[in-house]
Amino acid sequence: MHSLRTAATFHPPFLERLLVNKTELIEHIANNADISKAAAARALESTIEAVKKTLKKGGTVSLVGFGTFTVGERSTRTGRNPRTGATIEIKAAKVPKFRPGKALKDALN
Repeated sequence: MHSLRTAATFHPPFLERLLVNKTELIEHIANNADISKAAAARALESTIEAVKKTLKKGGTVSLVGFGTFTVGERSTRTGRNPRTGATIEIKAAKVPKFRPGKALKDALN
């Protein structure tokens, strides 16, 4: 059940804030795509899952105009336990990276 507002005129208040949560993002997708919130939630979950699976396999996800998700390698390093000050070894890890695309950068400036 959609409200009488159209996607063209709907301007959700959360877009004015600096932090958007998943529920608000789903609502925005549902209103802009004129689909149910349930369908928008499934679409968002599916997108997130596809990105995770691709990165887990060592692949890259490129969304032209938005940006590129890649996997980076963080080597083993030495750190300190903040409570005790003791030196600890931090294991090597794979970390997700995001490089914004030109259109996203241009939209911010």
